[in-house]
Amino acid sequence: MSESNTKEVVTRFPPSPTGNYHVGAARSTLFNWLFAKQHGGRMVLRFEDTDVERSKREYADNIKEGIEWLGIDYDGPYFQSERTDIYRSYLEKLIKSGAAYLSDESATDGGRDEVIRFKNPNITIEFVDEIRGTVSVDTADLGDFVIAKSLDEPLYHLAVVVDDHEMGITHVLRGEEHIANTPRQILLIEALGIKRPVYAHIPLILGDDGKKLSKRHGATSLSEFRDLGVLPEGMVNYLALLGWHPQDEQEIFTPEELLTAFSLERVQKGPATFSLEKLRWVNRQHILDMDEEAFYDHVRGVIPADIKKLPQFDLKRLRQALPILKERTEVLSDITQMAAAGELEFLFEAPNYSASDIVWKEDEPQDTANYLREVLTHWEALLADDFTPKTLRDAVWDYASEVGRGSVLWPTRFAISGLKQSPGPFEIAAAVGKEEALSRLKVAVEKLSNET
Repeated sequence: MSESNTKEVVTRFPPSPTGNYHVGAARSTLFNWLFAKQHGGRMVLRFEDTDVERSKREYADNIKEGIEWLGIDYDGPYFQSERTDIYRSYLEKLIKSGAAYLSDESATDGGRDEVIRFKNPNITIEFVDEIRGTVSVDTADLGDFVIAKSLDEPLYHLAVVVDDHEMGITHVLRGEEHIANTPRQILLIEALGIKRPVYAHIPLILGDDGKKLSKRHGATSLSEFRDLGVLPEGMVNYLALLGWHPQDEQEIFTPEELLTAFSLERVQKGPATFSLEKLRWVNRQHILDMDEEAFYDHVRGVIPADIKKLPQFDLKRLRQALPILKERTEVLSDITQMAAAGELEFLFEAPNYSASDIVWKEDEPQDTANYLREVLTHWEALLADDFTPKTLRDAVWDYASEVGRGSVLWPTRFAISGLKQSPGPFEIAAAVGKEEALSRLKVAVEKLSNET
């Protein structure tokens, strides 16, 4: 941390409420929050809504909801549109000192009669970027830039500088696209005689085509990922990996672990690439680490109504199915998709099929009936409380290996699920429970026996 800032660390996330909360903004929020919290500080949420025509409170609400969903706390929110009197006093000060002036724009076609311009001293500005090192810019090319449309209509650069000063912002962490804004803001800081914050510009996020991430790459807003069933802790974990890497090979972090591991020193200069596949993988690790009760609550929230209407639906069996659901879930909407594909009905409704469907490859129906009778014999001996994937496997594995695993395990799995592709026979048998699993095997034996 820079030695020039020895007081409380205060960062800020200052979005323009002109659209929904997206991945790039969320990553900036997270980095600001992690850095501030690491140093015992705080993060300010400030809405830069001076663009009255494009700014909407519904977007501000979407951004706040997204930040809170991520588990990030903040001071505020503050709205620039409510701070006009403060900006006016600074504009008057700049005009009085000669650092700014009223500019007659009447000769410009379609423009305003008058705006307020900053009188550019045409000097070289140098600042230290905590990620990119020393940056030097000749400001002569910037000209006398406009800082307000009027005393009551400040523009971005003036409002940002004033707010950062008034709110005690010590560190400005933002995307690298803002590097070009820094010289103008430093010129204003120098003219007002206030203290510079420390700057750190984090890398761009690109899509898999190497272009800046945008809607053309698919989902980019936090609400879309939340609807997809990404967990907040999974999202936080993945966002942290977009432009930052830890000292070791660890990739899965809780928010608490990130607060310890994160550092600006390990934020890369080059762009980060967003990968939905990697996000799903990261989220899956958090689902696998989730305790049963938490996962159960999530599952109950996404099970469709038509599944709940099935005759044998009950919460006990849903709970028994948690292991196979967890194993197949990367994001929670995967469960909804399984239901839509008819892959969950067998949990709550006995399958309907013909005897010919259940026979393995070149086997005869009578052989398959005999194999299933043997499975029944072994499984009937198990106690209901001991009807687990492990004990079910142990009970028939040697037999299945002896006569042919496909010949035994395929019909067992199909008899219970009615699906050609499903989790393993032991997992689904445990999920439906002893009574139901044995009942379905007996039905299969009867179907096969009737074929001979």
